[in-house]
Amino acid sequence: MRRAAAARATAHGDAPARTTRDPRVVAVPVRTAVALAVASVAGLLAFAWPLVVTPGAHLSDATQAPLVLALVVVAVLAVVLTALSDGALDAKGVAVLGLLSAVGAVVRPLSAGTAGVELVFVVIVLGARVLGPGFGFALGSTTILTSALLTGGVGPWLPFQMLAASWVGLGAGLLPRRLRGRAEVAVVAAYGAVAALAFGLLMNLTFWPFQLGGATALSVVPGAPLTENLQRFVLYTAATSLGWDVGRAVTTVVGVALLGRPFLAALRRTAARASFAPPTVPPDRDAVPGTPSR
Repeated sequence: MRRAAAARATAHGDAPARTTRDPRVVAVPVRTAVALAVASVAGLLAFAWPLVVTPGAHLSDATQAPLVLALVVVAVLAVVLTALSDGALDAKGVAVLGLLSAVGAVVRPLSAGTAGVELVFVVIVLGARVLGPGFGFALGSTTILTSALLTGGVGPWLPFQMLAASWVGLGAGLLPRRLRGRAEVAVVAAYGAVAALAFGLLMNLTFWPFQLGGATALSVVPGAPLTENLQRFVLYTAATSLGWDVGRAVTTVVGVALLGRPFLAALRRTAARASFAPPTVPPDRDAVPGTPSR
């Protein structure tokens, strides 16, 4: 029925109706998805090793950081280069990525103050919401890297921050696409709160074994059951950084609630002017129609 209607419309010279496509700067084909999955699994192991460490193991942030940085760089390059080669990303798309990274890099040091006030996740989750998971993964890492270079915050913690922020952007890009209006802002704000808390937990894992030593009730115990180390970690987080993490989550919710709708609308208008999908070749109307298929 639909084909017959389309054929009649074409015969009368009517152009078929155009469908609105939600723009995504960085598409995620299979090979890029595999690279992201491998980097994420390896990165998760790099974060979670204190929970399963064995007695006598000699690991530290200084030894893991180069490996995590290599994983992040490879994953980001896989996303961007694959998108460039497939035609899903052009110079305008790269410019959008650079612009949002610069905005986040400037906002981060200006807003990182008392009680965890930090607005960088507002930029990451809103940008990833509009432009997809691949773009969000790249945006998270490039924003944190640019901010660290601007403020001199380069150290063993930087690769872990980049990977954790990349996951924040990746998750925001995977939120349901059909939501619009207040429902969209509410879902993005709720996700931002959860992501802000999860970011704090992940970063705590990177220095928990080294901050307390092994002589306290909150210290990691090599070789202990996973449940025991998890309990110690939860108590450590509650006693040290929970207030800061809650402040970050509240800041993200307030920022998304206040800036979400205008930011999303402006970014979607900007996205409409860039290349966000492989180019399509229009049909040649002057071509002689072939014989119908049997």
